[in-house]
Amino acid sequence: MQAADDGPPVHVHAMLIGLRRFDAVNLAYGASAGDGALEEVAARISHFAAGELDGPRALARSGGGSFLLVSNEACSRERWQLFAEQLAEAVSRPMAIPEGVLRLSPRIALLRGLIGESVESMLDRLGQALEKANSESGTRLVWADGEATPHGHTAAQLEADLLGAIDRDEIEILFQPQFSLEDDGLTGSEALARWNHAELGRIGAGALFAIAERADHVAPLSRHIAERSLAIAKGWPGDLRLSLNVTPADLAFGSYVRELLDIIRQSGFPPRRVTLEVTEQALLHDVQQAARMMADLSSQGIRIALDDFGAGFCNFRYLKVLPLHYLKLDRTMIDGITSDKRDLAVLRAIVAMASALDLEVIAEGIENEDQRALIAEEGCRYYQGFLRAKPMSAQMFAKLAGG
Repeated sequence: MQAADDGPPVHVHAMLIGLRRFDAVNLAYGASAGDGALEEVAARISHFAAGELDGPRALARSGGGSFLLVSNEACSRERWQLFAEQLAEAVSRPMAIPEGVLRLSPRIALLRGLIGESVESMLDRLGQALEKANSESGTRLVWADGEATPHGHTAAQLEADLLGAIDRDEIEILFQPQFSLEDDGLTGSEALARWNHAELGRIGAGALFAIAERADHVAPLSRHIAERSLAIAKGWPGDLRLSLNVTPADLAFGSYVRELLDIIRQSGFPPRRVTLEVTEQALLHDVQQAARMMADLSSQGIRIALDDFGAGFCNFRYLKVLPLHYLKLDRTMIDGITSDKRDLAVLRAIVAMASALDLEVIAEGIENEDQRALIAEEGCRYYQGFLRAKPMSAQMFAKLAGG
């Protein structure tokens, strides 16, 4: 069988993201709402790409409700399609606008440009492919060369590969440093994961967990990440904290609390230095059961953070029933605070509410000094983001921590 990357040399990957029937948004809600939705889509694409792609990349609006994303990172057809699938999910998440809740329907045309191919040729091929995707009901992704799916690894093969990835030590733990706004000192890190696939290369956390969910392998993957992260964190100096993400699959199992506590005890890492980050999505199934589980964990000294606050519906019931210690602001709550008075007012209101509830605020997605200075002035306690550090290996984090 021919390898997936055989054939003409490739030097650039591109995708054209179109928002199906976007004109209807302007008609229904007005041009200002449409412009705001486009800004949000651009931010989602930019942030998702920053977390999943290492190489040089560029994002541009190509007219109407379309965006062009170009990357020079070397990757296979399979990985480029996997990235596009997860990006489509990110773009299609509900977004809040003053008039209500908006759900967009993205269509994506994919392309691997050939060496020597002109920009005009690539744009023409992408445009034709996107037009085809828009005309076919149920078609979300299409390749510009006419192939609906890439050769080689199918979704079923990827799921099968994942089942052995832990044993093959292909799951790498990365650490996103977190800092105090009081003195800019290092306070800990959020544990992340990526899959270093032997053939497809690096697969980011979003795609990794999507594959795990399809393969019904989320629980073993979460356990592996917790075990590896805690084992590494045991060697950290001082009182640095470790933050672990909680998935919906974790909370669906009644034995999750016992199993996690067993993992923590076996690791030797103090429970009081562990933070669990739980998202609204993880709470949708049964918030009362989640509250009981969080209370059991909190009684052992573990702290609880409500993650991605502001990215979903901000259900205030969660603030009432969950034993929370932190609110972790989604980057969308930070993006406009230095330039938009309304965004700043929203931030102030959230921080004031958190203070009234004795919750500390962690801001994520801090990318410049103006943002950092402003959230410090407004009363946030901690932050993470590319301003100080991107996700890094265990070795790099140990060097940062001075251990």
